[in-house]
Amino acid sequence: MALNPTVEAVTARIVQRSASRRRRYLDLIDGYDATKPARVRIAEANRAHGAAGCAVQDKIELLGGKWPSIGIVTAYNDMLSAHAPYERYPELIRKAAREVGAVAQVAGGVPAMCDGITQGFEGMELSLFSRDVIALSTAVSLSHATFDSALLLGICDKIVPGLLIGALRFPWLPVILVPGGPMPSGLPNKEKAARRQLFAEGKIGREELLQAEAESYHAPGTCTFYGTANSNQMMMEVMGLHLPGAAFVNPNTPLRDALTMAAAQRAARITGLGDDYRPIGRVIDERAIVNAIVGLMATGGSTNHFIHLPAIALAAGIEITWDDFAELSHATPLMARIYPNGSADVNHFHAAGGMGFLIRELLDAGLLHRDVVTVGGADLSAYAQEPTLEGEAVSWRDAPAASADESVLRGAQAPFSSDGGLRLLSGGLGRACVKVSAVAEDKRNVEAPALVFDSQADVQAAFKRGDLDRDCIIVVRGQGPRANGMPELHKLMPLMGALQDRGFKVALVTDGRMSGASGKVLAAIHITPEAAEGGALAKVRDGDVLRVNADKGELDVVSPADWRDRAPAQLDIVRNARGMGRELFSVFRAHACSAERGGSAFPDYDPI
Repeated sequence: MALNPTVEAVTARIVQRSASRRRRYLDLIDGYDATKPARVRIAEANRAHGAAGCAVQDKIELLGGKWPSIGIVTAYNDMLSAHAPYERYPELIRKAAREVGAVAQVAGGVPAMCDGITQGFEGMELSLFSRDVIALSTAVSLSHATFDSALLLGICDKIVPGLLIGALRFPWLPVILVPGGPMPSGLPNKEKAARRQLFAEGKIGREELLQAEAESYHAPGTCTFYGTANSNQMMMEVMGLHLPGAAFVNPNTPLRDALTMAAAQRAARITGLGDDYRPIGRVIDERAIVNAIVGLMATGGSTNHFIHLPAIALAAGIEITWDDFAELSHATPLMARIYPNGSADVNHFHAAGGMGFLIRELLDAGLLHRDVVTVGGADLSAYAQEPTLEGEAVSWRDAPAASADESVLRGAQAPFSSDGGLRLLSGGLGRACVKVSAVAEDKRNVEAPALVFDSQADVQAAFKRGDLDRDCIIVVRGQGPRANGMPELHKLMPLMGALQDRGFKVALVTDGRMSGASGKVLAAIHITPEAAEGGALAKVRDGDVLRVNADKGELDVVSPADWRDRAPAQLDIVRNARGMGRELFSVFRAHACSAERGGSAFPDYDPI
């Protein structure tokens, strides 16, 4: 199948835009001799330090042999359900590596915070910048410079992007992302959301709410809704950084263990010491980034990737903009209905055909670049397969020819919608993104008076007083990267859903984030320029009539008479600078770039 013209044109534009930066990035690979074990580049005393704590056989090979050395960077902690399974991984990996003549060592750990725990509290203001900390921690781990390839163990929101950004600054290293898989299905996500809304309305108490949450989040593994964590897993597969079909196999199962061991052995085989060298800087190119965006649109994935993908791309010398997202969204059909875009969870998606079916359909429709470098096959066609066990080893077979459940997953020729689930808005209030795949068509255009707030807590208090019982566009400003670290405002969804169910026309407009669980209410998020940088959002006052039209891509002020002459309000962002460790992140807030550039504190890796 010929490549879709829009996919081809957007890719060509990205290649042209990135040409000089990307060339200097690739020079890092060309200047590195990967045909010799990395550890021979350092002195004998340094090598001895690196082998001192190893098992005897590993030490012998690290000091004198030529076995490839695999560095493990892990986000293990046992507080996060998604990362608890990683406790067992290092020993599995070391054993698997020895079986194929390689040594594996844990090079370092990275922090892994949970947005589900910090939502609505001060710790959430560290969340986005934790991605940069993870990138830095990954770089520190790999800076020992003794590794010939690397395995990255991480799943959730900022963790995968941070691991990837850090690893991309070592572009000569082959790298494989090793997932842990989703927890088994618990309380249906739609019922969980209904309980949250009832609690927001005061119709059930905390005990009932806690019981529902515990029935939903009940076991080791990733949360089962299609938020940022599971969007991460989809993207790593579409970008060729997983083994095929690894994304959504449940934790602590024989197949999951077999995939983990296979990833270790694959990492040993794709180093420069052999004849199948696949450095990460060649795997992640302009085509892989476009494939990730297409996958995001086809599945109605997380809005957080409007921020993470530009940051990931820039770490590889590639520049993308939200206009690229918008054009690819128009060309990509919505093929999956996973909560909050539907009632199913990722386990249902996987059972219906999962990533192998999705990738084959997108390839056959000419919507993905087939001719890319991957860690798992000759090209992306290898990812149109699914893993299975033969004895204790993993093997692959063709993905199902048809979806097992067309209410969850459909082919590219009979999609749920002709375009993707994420859109770009622009106008007098700036640029923003909106997730429309979960919003009913008659709720995608709201024109109403503004009610302006400077915090999520202020909105919650106004809701409890009954002040929001009207048609309104709720503006929450001072939530951008430079103001307070750009927290997610997910606590607003239950109360806004309640207002919408009461018959009011409501929408959210904010320079903050809303996450992959955006829900059924129209939300224009990530507005840039942010209010703290003098963006137009700082000029909005109560009563100004605003327009949010997702169908036409409009984000505008309708007609306040004094709009042009009005000065931006001075926001009180000093209160965001103390407590819960926020003092330590002042340097990140001070240097953060715009959301469209990735909201990163180090936006330019290679100044031109």
